[in-house]
Amino acid sequence: MSATAPAVSRLLPSAPAVESYAAHLARLGPVPAGRGLTGELHRAGLTGHGGAAFPVAVKWRAVASRVTRDHPAVVVADGAETEPASFKDRTLLALRPHLVLDGVQLAAREVDATRAVLYVSRAHDALARTLEAAIRERSGAGGELPVELVLAPTRYVAGEETAIVARLNGRAARPRSVPPRPYENGVAGRPTLVNNVETFAHTALIARFGAEWFRSVGTPDSPGTTLLTVSGAVHRPGVQEVAYGTRVDEIVAAAGGATAEPTAVLVGGYFGRWIAADRVWTLGVDPGVLRSVGLSLGAGVIAVLPRGRCGVAESDRVLAFLARESAGQCGPCSLGLPALAETFHEVAMGMAGPPALDRLARWALEIRGRGACRHPDGATLFAASALEVFADELRRHQRHGPCRDATEPPLLPTPVLPPGWR
Repeated sequence: MSATAPAVSRLLPSAPAVESYAAHLARLGPVPAGRGLTGELHRAGLTGHGGAAFPVAVKWRAVASRVTRDHPAVVVADGAETEPASFKDRTLLALRPHLVLDGVQLAAREVDATRAVLYVSRAHDALARTLEAAIRERSGAGGELPVELVLAPTRYVAGEETAIVARLNGRAARPRSVPPRPYENGVAGRPTLVNNVETFAHTALIARFGAEWFRSVGTPDSPGTTLLTVSGAVHRPGVQEVAYGTRVDEIVAAAGGATAEPTAVLVGGYFGRWIAADRVWTLGVDPGVLRSVGLSLGAGVIAVLPRGRCGVAESDRVLAFLARESAGQCGPCSLGLPALAETFHEVAMGMAGPPALDRLARWALEIRGRGACRHPDGATLFAASALEVFADELRRHQRHGPCRDATEPPLLPTPVLPPGWR
């Protein structure tokens, strides 16, 4: 294993304490006046940190191009973080809320917005109180657009951007088919910019220090830093800020190292993929490099599975979670995912014959791309990776039933979420 990568501290403070508005201003000063930030974001190469890694400048220009006097823009900061394996956004919001709020103000000015929303899960009461206090601290600040705090239902797909628009339009927070996308027809029919809260925090720093500063770390194709939730078999689970290109073994070393020999790593969260540890261990967390082996950082999750823990059992629980978190709007989700999860469970428990594995592989392909939203796609990508990485273990489970390691406590959280979509 290589030495621990040097720590990068742009977004996160050195001490885990909430930063007041006064301390924030003393550290960074006010946001710069004027416009033209979109061009600087383009030069910086900033991409979104909510999962899709879409170029931020392209998204902002698309929103701005549709603004009219009768249809001013809406800016939404997505901090719902519905991925159970991730807490990077909650950590950022809890410690540096004003960095995110600066980014919201800058975006609102750039795209001519008259409404700004911070969207967080109602599951996190303490965080909501912190954010309410931060918003109050800024009330009356010269020329700032008031920011509304809106609570999201505690459902896995409620943080998807079209689900957010539906919630802000007074409907259930379920995803809708696209087009139109929010930048075309969003909140109240207005052009709507939805970015992840980490994206807004990076925006606030680029506005102050510029594109060249932002690109001084990372790689030429993937500049800057990213927040990652590192969990599983590591001594110090938590959130790290790393430069793009930092190797997975360096990230695990910075988390105190692995508690046992790693056998697989889940990259990206529950819409991500498993990969054998020896295939990913020396790879850099660079979107292009990860794509070359079929991976994506997604929700910013690195979860280490050690020897002595059962990947089949972990995957079984995650697939059951994803099946019950369907919005129930189409056949692939309401019928396909439960069938996929149930059959995987039967294999895991030794209750299915040999054809079951072939059915799972076929369904993982047939369901993908046919849903009303991307939920079936993410679930089937996860399932396909489990079928590949844990192929030998699945065959043993099928023949002999659950292994001894399957009785160990879960590494990956799979909560039973409360019902309701509002």
